[in-house]
Parts: sequence; structure tokens; C-alpha cells
Amino acid sequence: MIIVAVIAILVLIIGIGIYNSLISKKNQVANAFSAIDVMLKKRFDLIPNLVETVKQYMQYEGDTLTKITELRGKAMGSNVSESDKLALDQQIGSAVKGLMVSVENYPDLKANTNFLNLQSTWTESEEQIAAARRNYNSSVTTYNNAVMMFPGNMFAGMLGYQPMPVLETAAEERKNVSAKELFNN
Repeated sequence: MIIVAVIAILVLIIGIGIYNSLISKKNQVANAFSAIDVMLKKRFDLIPNLVETVKQYMQYEGDTLTKITELRGKAMGSNVSESDKLALDQQIGSAVKGLMVSVENYPDLKANTNFLNLQSTWTESEEQIAAARRNYNSSVTTYNNAVMMFPGNMFAGMLGYQPMPVLETAAEERKNVSAKELFNN
């Protein structure tokens, strides 16, 4: 009888430990995503200043500036899901990269101090977002391991926890950058 009670207590303690570990890992993933969200907000806040600065010099890039402004407006909306926000961020990133390449055609803009500061801040923001994404993917991998490995998978199944997708780089961004193509457009 005592042996059964000891085994039951051990199983209970192990179960509580696994449960707490799963909750901790799930919260870590949510925290890592909120860090990405904060970085995206910071980057989205840079866009109006960038557009206004660039608008003064780039008369022929109006469509790009309008597209960036519209994408920012969608991303800052209140009913945007996390996955939609990340997709919009990728579109904004691509549009701004194209804009930064177009700057080569405007020597006065390239020399503008305000633009140089914005460009530097944008690059810094990109690096911070990349670091936050790496942290998020690391947290998701740890969580997925806990959810998929024995004995955590038994408890995760009872709690309805499923593996989460990691953030992946779009296939378009994985291609090698061709300087020749960039400057011929």
C-alpha cells in the first residue's frame, strides 16, 4: 500500500513538473513573439518619416511610396492577425529595399543627413527584428520539442497543445542578391 502511494505521489509530481514546463515554454513563445511585435511597431513608426523625407526628392517613386504607406496602414490595423502582420512586414521590407535601391538615382537624397539617419535606423531595426525572429524560432523549437517528445507529448495531447510553426524566410529572400540586377532596374 505504501509503495503504491509513493508511486502515485511520484507520478503526480512528475505530471505537475511536465505541466508547468509546457506552460512555461508556451509563455516563452508568446513572449518571443511580442518582442517581434515591438520591433515591427518601431519599424512601422519609421515609415512616415522615411516617406516624407524621400518624397521631397523622389518625384518618380510615388507608387512605391503609396504602396509602403498603404501596407503600413494595414499592418497597424487593430484586427490584424500575427501571421498577417508578418506577411505585411515582408511586403513592406521588400518595398523599402526597392526604395533604398532607387535612392541611388537621387544623389541629393543620398547626401541628406536626415535620410542617412533614417537609413541607419532602418538597418538597425532590421537587425533587431532578425535577432527577435531567431529568439522566437528558438523558443518555438524548445516548445515543439516539449510537445512532441515523450512524456511531454502525453500531457500536451491532453491539454490540446500542438506544435507551432517557426518563422521562415520567404523563398524570394533566399536567392542570392545580384548587384547587376539591382542597379539595372
